[in-house]
Amino acid sequence: MAINIRADNSSAGEIERLWEQVGAFEIELSMRALGYLPHFTFAIYDEPTIDEQAAWDAMLAAATGETQLRVEFTRIRWFEGPPLVVWAQPAVDEHLARIHASISAAIDPEHCRPYYRPGAWTPHCTLGIGVADERRDDAIAFARAFDRSIEVVFDVVDCVAFPPVRVIAEQRLPTALQF
Repeated sequence: MAINIRADNSSAGEIERLWEQVGAFEIELSMRALGYLPHFTFAIYDEPTIDEQAAWDAMLAAATGETQLRVEFTRIRWFEGPPLVVWAQPAVDEHLARIHASISAAIDPEHCRPYYRPGAWTPHCTLGIGVADERRDDAIAFARAFDRSIEVVFDVVDCVAFPPVRVIAEQRLPTALQF
């Protein structure tokens, strides 16, 4: 089970285009195969440690007062793996950190997978999780060559079960007020 914020709007196309580019280095298009939109994952719990309602309650509490997040990405990075995982790195965003901290305060992080615990969590929007070993260097070269900026609006918080991805509960975040 995972607690996420996702981009459920046309700006998601920016990340989806990167999925396709990174997919050229994969055995198969891993992110498209999920059937789930671009997202940040704040926590992953292996059931039955945490029940669905407790996870959803933690997400709702963390999202209280939050509005849709406009996140800028200027770098593509990777986790070594294996397999190599390619991801978009957000510019510093205190909203993501605040939501993560709130969830970690509501549910003992010991129940969470280690990479999602405080001090270990790296905010990232995954672009590909199955880079073929023989395309590893090409994927890293692609990541290093990324030299532009994209903005994506993350507008829905949710709690999902996987695999396959099944939305347990979701809530659209309000639009930020413009002055």
